[in-house]
Amino acid sequence: MLFVTSKDNSNVKKAVKLKSSAKERRKSGLFLAEGLRICMDAVFSGAEIQTLFVTEKAMQKHGEDFALLEEKAKNVICVNENIFALMSDTQSPQGFLSVIKTLDKTNEFDTIKGDSKYLALDNVQDPSNLGTVLRSAEAFNVSGVILSCDCCDIYNPKVVRGSMGAVFRIPFIIKSSIKDFLNENPQINSYAAVVNSDAVSLTDVKFQTPCAIVVGNEGNGIKAETEKACQNKITIHMEGKAESLNASVAAAILMWEMMK
Repeated sequence: MLFVTSKDNSNVKKAVKLKSSAKERRKSGLFLAEGLRICMDAVFSGAEIQTLFVTEKAMQKHGEDFALLEEKAKNVICVNENIFALMSDTQSPQGFLSVIKTLDKTNEFDTIKGDSKYLALDNVQDPSNLGTVLRSAEAFNVSGVILSCDCCDIYNPKVVRGSMGAVFRIPFIIKSSIKDFLNENPQINSYAAVVNSDAVSLTDVKFQTPCAIVVGNEGNGIKAETEKACQNKITIHMEGKAESLNASVAAAILMWEMMK
């Protein structure tokens, strides 16, 4: 284990960049997972931990968990709480932060099974929404999540933390566009979630598998090209005066109905 006391240490500076820069995460093929539970989720899912940062207080408080993390991490660095705060993305850091190799789950989409049920996200931008959607997708046992490349970075620390470890467990793939994914997989029955009185009410839909529900951008909804590529249009009927639902709330309702 290495003890670091300077904020100018190259490992610390790299972690600070990974926290704030999607470009750096893409370039390096690394991302951060913060918090004891998320770090343990990474270990149990078989993720490759390049570096574990830990404070002395955290080591002493969670000795058994630290021992497992230390065993699995390639490098372990102990820092003081001031330096840890520079790398942290939370207001009350727990003292555990892992630098992890980005996940490759593309092989899980090589074969589309006949009973598969997917969620596709078209330009979803809010990291909190994306994290919550991934958490819900895992809870409902969705087969996988497809993201257009213009969605917010799935490795954003807020996404990783908000997913409560789901990012490590649920299959996902990033595609140039949802339209391209659907065109490449014509056997998938696609359902565009829209705010449109002409669309079929969600409660009346009989999902034909394999299928995918498409959820769009928080403000603009699904792109026109994506909607055109979908075979069906569905909507969540609302009795109140609200014009639309939060993207993560809508996604949860849609997934619940699809997985029934």
